[in-house]
Amino acid sequence: MTTQPPRIVVMGVAGSGKSTVGTLLAEALGVEFGEGDDFHPAANVAKMAAGNGLNDEDRAPWLDALVAWLAERPAAVLSCSALKQGYRDRLREAAPDLFFVHLAAPRAELKRRLTSRRGHFMSVDMLDSQLSVLRPLSADEAGITLDATLPPGELVEQTRSALPSGVV
Repeated sequence: MTTQPPRIVVMGVAGSGKSTVGTLLAEALGVEFGEGDDFHPAANVAKMAAGNGLNDEDRAPWLDALVAWLAERPAAVLSCSALKQGYRDRLREAAPDLFFVHLAAPRAELKRRLTSRRGHFMSVDMLDSQLSVLRPLSADEAGITLDATLPPGELVEQTRSALPSGVV
């Protein structure tokens, strides 16, 4: 049986562990990792650093950049909040076979992580706005929701086990 390399988005709100798990997952699969935060225009970063949430208009150029990045790679892992199904639909335009890994954690744990994080533009004050926008994966979306309080290595193994048959 031949296997194909995957294209995966590790999604969730700030503090869920997207970057950590995404990096480890990409290493385990031998594919490139893309840090979704790196694709934000400077205006978005400034807006979030000032404690203001992004709207759909703000997110459009960011999503365009992520779509372009995915379209250029037959295999990759990307961290991206992907809060709404419409955003995930947009990402699937570049990769119809995209598999989503939603890292979910209780608000208190997310707040604890954000409070202890240093040097990041995303303020703990933004957590509630992200949680209010977040729409979990629907039944017709390829993906899995995992408990982000588990150790990152375990999340990587759970993801690998959940990948569709024929995917590395």
